[in-house]
Amino acid sequence: MSDSVIHALAGSIGGCISMAMTYPLVNLSTRAAVQTKREHVSTKEALVKIIKEEGVSGIYSGLGSSLFGIAVTNGIYYAFYEEMRSMMIRRRTKTPTSTSALSMKEGIVAGLIAGSITTLATNPIWTVQTAQATQASTVAVSQGETKRGKSSAVQVIKEIINREGPKGLWRGIGPALVLVLNPVIQYTTFERLVSLLLGYRIVSRGITPTGTKSLGRSSLSDWDLFMLGAVSKLIATSSTYPYIVVKSRLQAATHKYKSSIQAVLHILKTESVSGLYAGLSLKLLQSVLTAAFMFVAQRRIYEFVKKLVLLSSQRKLVALNV
Repeated sequence: MSDSVIHALAGSIGGCISMAMTYPLVNLSTRAAVQTKREHVSTKEALVKIIKEEGVSGIYSGLGSSLFGIAVTNGIYYAFYEEMRSMMIRRRTKTPTSTSALSMKEGIVAGLIAGSITTLATNPIWTVQTAQATQASTVAVSQGETKRGKSSAVQVIKEIINREGPKGLWRGIGPALVLVLNPVIQYTTFERLVSLLLGYRIVSRGITPTGTKSLGRSSLSDWDLFMLGAVSKLIATSSTYPYIVVKSRLQAATHKYKSSIQAVLHILKTESVSGLYAGLSLKLLQSVLTAAFMFVAQRRIYEFVKKLVLLSSQRKLVALNV
């Protein structure tokens, strides 16, 4: 099993863990992003309303498609990103002071390639998830009893295709591709912070050039990864949030926008600039926590799977020599 595949597997599992841990915030932030200024309610009011109208399960509406989406998204992204990262590092001229962190230029290139491929492949999943998370509860009457429920992922897919054709699953692909900048900013910032932190520790500890080889990414603690992941995601989300709002509204189909440009102009006209930042504080909290937990989980899972692969290889080698 190649290193890139292990990273992809770890990214998928780590993403699912972090998504499951923070999903109520994901749900609330998605709903906040699609609300107009007139519809805006506080987080507490939104939470109370969801529980009252949909029950506790309403907070987790769309969780299944989200877990599937994050598993596929992270798997594809990490596979391509780590492959690009490994290739770039292998091509470097090895020097005693080199680290395993990418330069800013390298991080941007790797992120753009991995992000674009991932977005094109997974946009339908997030269109379905957004529709599930924001749709109003449907009311069905059966034998005189009123029941509340929400459409399944399959039902949502059928509804979208019946209404808009297959292209409807790629609704919001424009701002989604622009949002490739989000992980690019996130991972470029993360790599830069890693490089700065390792460089600082090399200098502060007085490590000789020969010794710097042992001070790589593996020397970072879980707390280091948590904080670096949180800071990098904070910067990325803050920088690209207006596009997140536009993408969410297009994918939710709660607003009759014909294009991303029309959406931006309409929001500015009816809600002012603040409309492009609807639900920002909640989204920052959610995305920062999700990213921080994901970086830690991904690293731990990667190390665990790596050990299993190594152990399996050793056993096969022993078996061949018997």
